[in-house]
Amino acid sequence: MTELAEVRRVRLNPIDVLRLGLLGIRSRKLRAVLSALGISIGITTLVVVTGIPASSQAALSEQLTSLGSNMLRADPLSQSDEPVLLPLGSLAMVERIGPVTHAAVVANTHATVRRSDRVDPNSTSGLTVLASGGDILGAVNGRVSVGRFLTAATDTFPMVVLGYEASRRLGINTVGTDATRPRVYIDGSYFTVVGILAPMPLAADLDSSVFVGWDVAKSELGFDGRPTVVYAKAREDAVEDVRAALAATLSPRASGLVQVSRPSEVLAAKNATESTFSALFVALAAVSLLVGGVGVANTMFISVLERRREIGLRRALGATRGQIRAQFLTEAIALSGLGGAVGSAIGVLATIAYATYERWPVVIAPTTLAAGLGGAVVIGALAGISPSMRAARLTPTEALATS
Repeated sequence: MTELAEVRRVRLNPIDVLRLGLLGIRSRKLRAVLSALGISIGITTLVVVTGIPASSQAALSEQLTSLGSNMLRADPLSQSDEPVLLPLGSLAMVERIGPVTHAAVVANTHATVRRSDRVDPNSTSGLTVLASGGDILGAVNGRVSVGRFLTAATDTFPMVVLGYEASRRLGINTVGTDATRPRVYIDGSYFTVVGILAPMPLAADLDSSVFVGWDVAKSELGFDGRPTVVYAKAREDAVEDVRAALAATLSPRASGLVQVSRPSEVLAAKNATESTFSALFVALAAVSLLVGGVGVANTMFISVLERRREIGLRRALGATRGQIRAQFLTEAIALSGLGGAVGSAIGVLATIAYATYERWPVVIAPTTLAAGLGGAVVIGALAGISPSMRAARLTPTEALATS
């Protein structure tokens, strides 16, 4: 009785269980590699189908953001009886809205611009002379392609910056040096061209404009100082809130008389893209893990059938059902964990290689890697439960009698 009690108190510690589970892997290396390959392919697929589209989405997001997808435009509604005027302090009022990052105002001076005073006064080339105030380039994501833009220091001087289309119509494609700068003729005065803008896809109307300083427009062109259009750029998460507040800010008594453009359709497309990608990630990841789990379960069932004599011998030598169960369950988890680690590494390398080739930012979420490894272990455990229980149910005589 004493010896029997001592035998019953024998327990395998976790290290022994792990070594015993790895023994089956080491003794059948080719089978272990092929078994791990199934789950490895599944996890590789998981990492790749999340990493590559996420990198592509990040590149698309950067491109759309650079276009100015968070830009808003406010201008007064056209009224037949009397014009609606924006307040003189429109720029300062908009800049006080918290989420606004850039604000600018422009005003149509109704002046005509010509290449020189010798050009027919009726030939205006369809160009608009705009007085510019605030950070107009920042508000519309504009960029100077040649020269420089107007500054506060040049606001009172007769200098202009041409929009992309305006420069083409006027036949000016360079700004030269201080002694050779081209000039344009605006309402009886010559203005020096100091810059030419690049195309602005989300503010195409500004491409055919000629920009002058706010103060010089008042002193030379008879401008009354009232803006006609307000541009604002806000944080993307607050665009709708800024849009709701913009009209009331510019016209507190009659906000309905000021129309504010909705966020760009580009932003809507961006949000739709994010939702589509998210749904696709979940579906592909689920399929990948399911395939890997089926592969591990199939391998473990075959392993039990192949190793029934080994199971019978261990049972005959005193191994308990629980120890047999733990051995095969540990082996399934080890195989899945090994496959998950290798698959994660391959997936990361493949994602980095493809994103680098496409010149995209590399985006691999740590949660994806954690989910891949964790999912592999969980699936290994689930896939190993039934085979391990089947192995544990074999009696020594039944197992040893197997041919």
